[in-house]
Amino acid sequence: MANAVIFLGLIIFLAHVFSAIFSRKRVPDVLLLMIIGIIIGPVFGWLLPEHLGVVGSVFASLTLIFILFESGTDISINSLRDAWKNLAKVSLTSFVLSVALVGVLGHFVIGLEWNASLLLGSILGGTSSAVVIPLVKQLSIKKENEVVLVLESAITDVLCIVFALAFMESYKIGGVQLGKIVGNVISSFLLALMIGVAGGILWASVLDRIRKIQNSMFLTPAFVFIIYGITEAMDFSGAIAALAFGIVMGNTEYFEFSFLKKFSRDGMMKLEPQEKAFFRELVFVLKTLFFVYIGISIPFDNATALLYGALITVVLFVMRLFLIKFIIGKKTPSYDKTIMSMMIPKGLAAAVLATMPEQLNLQRGEEIIPGATTIKYVTYSVVLISILFTSILILMMDHIPLLKWFYSFFFGRLKDSSATLDESAKEPEKEEAKQSDIFHEVAGIFGKGSSAHTDKKDESTPNDTASSEPSEPSETQPSTPADEGGTDNNTENNENQIQ
Repeated sequence: MANAVIFLGLIIFLAHVFSAIFSRKRVPDVLLLMIIGIIIGPVFGWLLPEHLGVVGSVFASLTLIFILFESGTDISINSLRDAWKNLAKVSLTSFVLSVALVGVLGHFVIGLEWNASLLLGSILGGTSSAVVIPLVKQLSIKKENEVVLVLESAITDVLCIVFALAFMESYKIGGVQLGKIVGNVISSFLLALMIGVAGGILWASVLDRIRKIQNSMFLTPAFVFIIYGITEAMDFSGAIAALAFGIVMGNTEYFEFSFLKKFSRDGMMKLEPQEKAFFRELVFVLKTLFFVYIGISIPFDNATALLYGALITVVLFVMRLFLIKFIIGKKTPSYDKTIMSMMIPKGLAAAVLATMPEQLNLQRGEEIIPGATTIKYVTYSVVLISILFTSILILMMDHIPLLKWFYSFFFGRLKDSSATLDESAKEPEKEEAKQSDIFHEVAGIFGKGSSAHTDKKDESTPNDTASSEPSEPSETQPSTPADEGGTDNNTENNENQIQ
């Protein structure tokens, strides 16, 4: 017991160290955490997935809920409005192409029958929220592009689950029903969205009363668990519901309705800074343990599956490269396009779905889905290798000139991530200077006493400075009480002139 507690403390401590390394050296912390999991799991066998039992899968689900909810609170409706076109194009096109390419490889290379190969494609068609969100938040890309990647990971999870279950169902009924699949996708997405939004509106309306309860900080995530569970029990997407709940809690001003005033006198309440900080810390700890768990769960005893996984991963990364080049508009910075082309790691949804064909065969006592074990091991391999590829590419992009040239060839000249961050930091200053210039131009219309008008005179006729009004302070002189009074007098004179 003592050793386990010490190990847990070391993991959390190392996670903070890895996060600091990522911010400085671009070595992704998720990669280092997975390596720890691989060492203590497959390499030395100190901790295996079967030791955790059902706790492992429950913990993975809780991690996903927290990550999606906390990420949703940081997404603004304005950013969502700006990003929805790119989101739709990237999500749908990436999923369809992934299913098609993996399906072809599964049939002609791995040797699966068409239904099983398309099932494998459906399992591997999405991206992992648990991997994408932590990485994107530590990289300096535009907010609307961050929103695209975050929402893509949530939407493609829904598509993966619905299509994979539909292909498994086709083995029971003897065929694929396309209309039923499309109907399930629409209902799972829209109804989950409605449940999440309704839950968010309700909670934001009563949050001022909830805060009066002692030790109420954890009641918000507890309510998210309830929303997620209800949605999943109705066979809809709990992940979409949790994300929608978070978006509502971060944008309550868009959901103010008059009939809600009877629940709350002060209107809908947003999360306070200390609450957001608390949830951020929880996400950090859960994310840390989750990636160690992923490392523990990856099997290394099937070399053929690892080879197939590497091939599929390379094909998907090449596909993503061309997809981003031809779908994302020219106005998007080349650095952002490069990051978007790297963000196709697989994770929790794929790992869970990969076990279901084998479980179905065991339940029926016969091989209903041929190649179920192959599907599981190949998926696990793609999960590992895709996360490794994403992490290593992010790490090497700023350090290997050849790799930088390669992405510059596709997307245009790349700027260092630090330069991109500096430019984004300067945007508010540029906007403020622009507004200040406009103000001075407008003020210059209203007479000689205006400082903007005086500035123009100073630039054009330097000798006129001596004839300026003595009460007007020079811009280069330090401010004194007398100067402030003089400025006020000038303002009054200006107002008199206007009148």
